[in-house]
Amino acid sequence: MPKIKTHSAAAKRFKLTGTGKIKRHHANASHILTKKSRKRKKRLAAAAIVKDCDYKRVRRMLVF
Repeated sequence: MPKIKTHSAAAKRFKLTGTGKIKRHHANASHILTKKSRKRKKRLAAAAIVKDCDYKRVRRMLVF
């Protein structure tokens, strides 16, 4: 049986933490930043954890 390949796009976007959670970046942080408040931009820059409802789908793409 062949090896399962990792989804290349998912591998670039998600990282696994030491406890097994999946880190992700926020959307809307790359351009049109002048109208966004400093507080909002600061929060968007921080990493987030993938929600439970999406965890199974993302984990299937990332074959660890």
